[in-house]
Amino acid sequence: MPLIGCISDTHGLLRAEALKALMGTDLIIHAGDVGTPGILDALRAIARVVVAVRGNVDKGTWADALPTTAVARAGDALVYVLHDLSELDLDPAAAGFAAVVSGHSHQPKSYERSGVLFINPGSAGPKRFRLPATLARLNTDRAPWKIEWIRLAEAQR
Repeated sequence: MPLIGCISDTHGLLRAEALKALMGTDLIIHAGDVGTPGILDALRAIARVVVAVRGNVDKGTWADALPTTAVARAGDALVYVLHDLSELDLDPAAAGFAAVVSGHSHQPKSYERSGVLFINPGSAGPKRFRLPATLARLNTDRAPWKIEWIRLAEAQR
């Protein structure tokens, strides 16, 4: 599974350019604050596998069906997914995870700790907090995984 799309904090807005940027990905990870179930339906229409977790704004029956954490398989590697990184309650390196994908802060960033890649794709939804609207694509063909940051248009909802 060489190409992973990472998106978070859509808050009910899935921009056409975000869908375009995620085309061709084998796996899409949505790290919470989805906003509406239609977002996940649209992502499932373009990727074989979609893994999504519930964020703090996801409410209602549809959201109750989403887990608060999930594990995605990317080839032989495992990716741990949660919305708020401050709620991480395990040692991802000891648990054998190659990466941790989270959202919540709306701040796109990545770093490595103890051999584990931590990535927050930022917010792909309505522009907030003077932060750019972003998502990320991970190419897992070789180590270290290559991150491509996609900056989305600045238009608000």
